[in-house]
Amino acid sequence: MPARLTILDDHQGVALDSADWSAVRDAYEIAVLHDHVSDEDELVEQLADSEVIVAMRERTAFPASLLERLPALRLLVTTGLHNAAIDLDAARRLGITVSGTTGSGREVAELTIGMMIALARNITAEDRGMHDGGWQHTIGTRLEGKTLGLIGLGKQGTWVAELANAFRMHVVAWSPHLDAGRAEAASVTAVGFAELFETSDFVSVHVPLNDGTRGLVGAEELATMKETAFIVNTSRGPIVDGEALMMALMVDTIAGAALDVFDVEPLPLKDPLRSLSNVLLLPHLGYVTREVYAEFYGQAVEDVLAFAAGAPVRLL
Repeated sequence: MPARLTILDDHQGVALDSADWSAVRDAYEIAVLHDHVSDEDELVEQLADSEVIVAMRERTAFPASLLERLPALRLLVTTGLHNAAIDLDAARRLGITVSGTTGSGREVAELTIGMMIALARNITAEDRGMHDGGWQHTIGTRLEGKTLGLIGLGKQGTWVAELANAFRMHVVAWSPHLDAGRAEAASVTAVGFAELFETSDFVSVHVPLNDGTRGLVGAEELATMKETAFIVNTSRGPIVDGEALMMALMVDTIAGAALDVFDVEPLPLKDPLRSLSNVLLLPHLGYVTREVYAEFYGQAVEDVLAFAAGAPVRLL
């Protein structure tokens, strides 16, 4: 019997069509799990015989408690070159190799601007109205001349700034270590944390999730935003306090939000966010393009073949 390779969280059923797995099939029996599994006992049952696991981003967590219950596991491949959901120390201790792939490009930045346009011009509401037989229900606002506040000015934040400047927006940014020189190089203005919320018409989140950023945007920050302002989160859900955001949306402290990421993913069916009319919801589509999937799964194939040849690549 060939060794087993399991691909996780292939919600759209595209993993095997996004790359050429033929060489991998010579050495492994490939299994694909389309539905997300969060229960550790069920994961152990599904993955107990897998020598190789291909994980989609941070969708499935691999703490030490899970890795210790997967004695057959030899290679864990994650899409992307960073995965905070994998206990790398435990993996090394257990002799499990962890490899990655390169990440997404400007897809997240493009989606961020698209979500801002959708909020500003009420695109989803007008689309629903047209399908229901209506005509012109809302009055929008332009992006030109508005202030975009970026929380974080790393790669994605810089790309968003570049696109926003093309729309002739005024772009300001804050991050813990942002200096005026780096801000100027990105054609943005460095501002204080409080000032960003007080002055921005759109606030967009582009920092990684860690102990320092969890709950970074809370009730206090939301309360200082303009009533006409919007917040956009394409980074990680817990960076914005979920309860505080829900309250701000319910009482119209802010005009609305656009969210591509959530505390729990997939978003539970009964989550109250699904019932609010002033929030645009997307199912974590920031990186979901044909080009990115081809890169993710194509390099996952490379990682598996390199490991099988005794020379693993892109180690985490």
